[in-house]
Amino acid sequence: MDINNADEYFIHTYNRSTVFTKGEDVYLFDDKGNKYLDMGAGIAVSALGYSNEEYKNGLKDQIDKLIHVSNLYYTEPQIKAAKYFTEASGMDKVFFTNSGAEAIEGAIKLARKYAYLKNKDSKGEIIAMNHSFHGRTMGALSVTGTKHYRDPFEPLIGGVSFAEYNDIDSIKALITPDTCAVILETLQGEGGIHPADKEFMTKLRELCTEKDILLILDEIQCGMGRTGKMFAYENYGIKPDIMTSAKALGCGVPIGAFAARKDVADAMCVGDHGSTYGGNPLATAAACKVFEIFKEKDILGHVNEVAPYLKNKLIELQEKYPDIIKDVRGIGLMLGTELSIPAGEIVSEALDNGLVLISAGTNIIRFVPPLIIEKEHIDTAVSILDKIFASK
Repeated sequence: MDINNADEYFIHTYNRSTVFTKGEDVYLFDDKGNKYLDMGAGIAVSALGYSNEEYKNGLKDQIDKLIHVSNLYYTEPQIKAAKYFTEASGMDKVFFTNSGAEAIEGAIKLARKYAYLKNKDSKGEIIAMNHSFHGRTMGALSVTGTKHYRDPFEPLIGGVSFAEYNDIDSIKALITPDTCAVILETLQGEGGIHPADKEFMTKLRELCTEKDILLILDEIQCGMGRTGKMFAYENYGIKPDIMTSAKALGCGVPIGAFAARKDVADAMCVGDHGSTYGGNPLATAAACKVFEIFKEKDILGHVNEVAPYLKNKLIELQEKYPDIIKDVRGIGLMLGTELSIPAGEIVSEALDNGLVLISAGTNIIRFVPPLIIEKEHIDTAVSILDKIFASK
């Protein structure tokens, strides 16, 4: 396929390369038949890899029944998906969206409505984190703590201030009587693969409870089994008041969600929020099948088996190339290597060698492979990286 003129038809928001035409297991294939080991999973989306027969058949069955009706009606897949999601997350009620950014929008609205019902004069102030990333819609951008993402689109929604991740005192310093919520990624992704400290999360949960401030945890990338727990906050022994999910929730079919404990969720009433496509039968059938396969195949157990192997192999690379690899960090199958050279350079060379990688910022390689990855796939990926680093 000729892609030379493809950008004539697209708004240029991505620097694309390669035409992928199909996928099998943990591999992608381009239009020339070349095979690539995928360590990016479509930015942490394709948790089950590619061409999972049970997943595909679940979608085909639903297509034959019903693809869409509006949210003026119930559908069986939506009810089933809501049950699966609330049971897995520990939340009481859920609203299905089409994307992670939409889930963040809903979480912000829910927090502000909850505050409004307590005090109609509340300004609904929100504390977010520096170096965070929550999406590219106007509300999600407003709580994204990276200035260059926000600047071209100001003014955004007001009442947002930014604290330092893993610094409880910086959050305390920003709290006012109008603070209604604190929002953060349980494990920062785009900001450099930074996990939350356990002490920080414990103190933050205590602080939010004490001040009657809602704790919103963004699990869009780090949730759905990626850290070895269904949701990353389970690693900390806490629960949020509101949480968001997307990406691997549908394993390729667009779906997101925001969920909350009952008293918070009940702040929303008819007319407060809506979505034409959100939670449609096809998307929720995909989510149902994802939850079922996770259970049947013990995906969490597999992550906990292979994730330490990947981390150890990356640490071995760091020990071999200490001048290039400055740090290895993360949880489960959401890991990052911080480099002393631009990550884009390595990502590009890896693609030339049949390995799909993605970056996080300018100098972090992000490892978010399909959760079904095996140790031999990890060996292949590390071998390719070893060859690339040896040439530097």
